[in-house]
Amino acid sequence: MSTQNRTQLVLGILLVLLGAWFIAVKQVPILQPFSNLNWGWPFYVIGAGALILVIGLLTGAPRMAIPASIVAGIGGILYYQNLTTPPDYQSWEFMWALIPGFVGVGTILAGLLGDGFRSNVGRGLNLIVISAVLFLIFAAIFSRINILGNYGIAALLILLGLYVIARGLLRRPQRGG
Repeated sequence: MSTQNRTQLVLGILLVLLGAWFIAVKQVPILQPFSNLNWGWPFYVIGAGALILVIGLLTGAPRMAIPASIVAGIGGILYYQNLTTPPDYQSWEFMWALIPGFVGVGTILAGLLGDGFRSNVGRGLNLIVISAVLFLIFAAIFSRINILGNYGIAALLILLGLYVIARGLLRRPQRGG
């Protein structure tokens, strides 16, 4: 299947799922509270990310999923910060560490849309793992979470180091020079 056909297929599936969601919300009363989200200003940022993804799907450019994921992910962070009372804008001290994970999600989406599936999924998962570990480390440094007690940061660094070593040992040798 060509990249153009795959992106059209994904766009069609997204539109069908969105329409099915709207019908389900109207027909199943238990779903109505989920549709009454607080549609504050951060949803404009999330919507901009969705618009970038749709433009990428319409033009047959699967790599547009990467900036779309970054913008939508930052919108999600802003939504979280705006949702807390009082707004938790100081969480940027460690929330920035999620941005490489957003790049990883976009890379995986680009792979699913036809842009080198196997290599992009591997790169995307790698970025998500590194982002999650960085997020946990910085959240622990800024005393937002207390993972594994006093040894949380050290344990996370050791786990990240073991992950990097394992990836280096398990990586297939590249062909050619």
